[in-house]
Amino acid sequence: MGSCAAVQALAVVWAVAALYPVLLRARPVEALAANWGTRALHPLPGDVTVRLLRDNGFDKVKLFEADPSALRALGHTDIQVMVGLPNELLAPVSSSVAAAEQWVLQNVSTYISKYGVDIRSVAVGNEPFLKSYKGKFEAATLPAVQNVQAALVKAGLGRQVHVTVPLNADVYESLDGRPSSGDFRPDISGLMVSLVRFLLDNGGFLTINIYPFLSLYDDQNFPVDYAYFPAPGSPPSQASVQDGGVLYTNVFDANYDTLIAALDKHGLGSIAVVVGEIGWPTDGDKNANAANAQRFNQGLFDRIIAGKGTPRRQQMPDVYVFALLDEDAKSIDPGNFERHWGVFNYDGSPKYNLSLINGRPIAPARGVRYLSRQWCVLRPEASPTDPAIPGAVGYACQYADCTSLGAGSSCGNLDVRSNISYAFNQFFQAANQMKNACNFNNLSVITTSDPSQGTCRFEIMIDTGRHDLAVASSAAAATATSAAVLLLALLGLVI
Repeated sequence: MGSCAAVQALAVVWAVAALYPVLLRARPVEALAANWGTRALHPLPGDVTVRLLRDNGFDKVKLFEADPSALRALGHTDIQVMVGLPNELLAPVSSSVAAAEQWVLQNVSTYISKYGVDIRSVAVGNEPFLKSYKGKFEAATLPAVQNVQAALVKAGLGRQVHVTVPLNADVYESLDGRPSSGDFRPDISGLMVSLVRFLLDNGGFLTINIYPFLSLYDDQNFPVDYAYFPAPGSPPSQASVQDGGVLYTNVFDANYDTLIAALDKHGLGSIAVVVGEIGWPTDGDKNANAANAQRFNQGLFDRIIAGKGTPRRQQMPDVYVFALLDEDAKSIDPGNFERHWGVFNYDGSPKYNLSLINGRPIAPARGVRYLSRQWCVLRPEASPTDPAIPGAVGYACQYADCTSLGAGSSCGNLDVRSNISYAFNQFFQAANQMKNACNFNNLSVITTSDPSQGTCRFEIMIDTGRHDLAVASSAAAATATSAAVLLLALLGLVI
């Protein structure tokens, strides 16, 4: 996710059927929305990704930054775009209207007018009020929002492009565990009211990120069933909470409605609230696997497609699934799972079966080309107890993604030799399979026999310079090439 900091999922409920006017009834949707992250050493080319989105019925996408490759690929399509202004730009944009105008010109106006990108909103910051930031972005967020809004109006985009701020669910709370008691966090209550009031007055909307998976990750005693959407006809979770006349059977409904209660308390209940991030990872933790992700995301998609909202908001809002693709270059500070949120693998292949709009099965990316069918493994005659092994493996995993090797992960049960081979291969693939990347003090060798076993997939990386379509391949290739050059520049330490 944009910031995958832990969200203490609230086991809360809402006794509100009579408190909130039902203005919208649940109605089915005809398209889906997703987060498209681009922090990958070998990113799936932009045009291939756009075709993947369209083939699977996604017509809305959120970008965490104005990635040129992604934006150009989205031009002249029917996909609506939310583009992000990163947290590190909040301070300069908040202190200068001119800086905001320049950012809007370069990252919004140009892509709309020159490339035909259907940009509908700007996400100013990403979870800027997160507790772990300790107030770092609080002073800059609202002024940045105001300046971006002014810049959009000046550019003639005030009606077409709306402003929002994606927030973590830790901006609100319920002290007694009931959603109807929801309120903003005391330390930012005044700031939240001012921010939401500005968004409401200027045609913007609020965006909230909700992660039931993190409830399990943060609290070993959290009731597992409550993290998922109940299957039709199944009994409610024993952890369900009765709040007046409403029974909350899952943490998403309770969490979302806690925010709505907080908004209502401050006279801000009329603002639209979009879900900016929600999903389930498939690796990097004992609860992160394909079976759990399939269970959660199928329940989520079923709710989205049916248009079934929550007790306080009966129409499901726009929900941006997190995420479209795995990203092997993301920070793992929040946890090893951070690189594995994709519904699709890094190459656009589905991780598990899903039934999407009109029952259509999930479809893989088309036109993907790979590097040669070869892997780097521990040399057969090499001993896994060789004193050079720990340093070589540590080095490989410092510069490539080894998060699938952790306990409870997809490659966590490999024997010692296979574990070493996996690390070597990850480095080899990250370096574009360059021959010198499979040396490691003569401990390794290139093989054409697939060493994958069980749930552990030994990857072959995307060839970002070769695929069926042309748009954005140069940018993707440049990213991969620069990464490979960096890796090889450091190879002298281990070969």
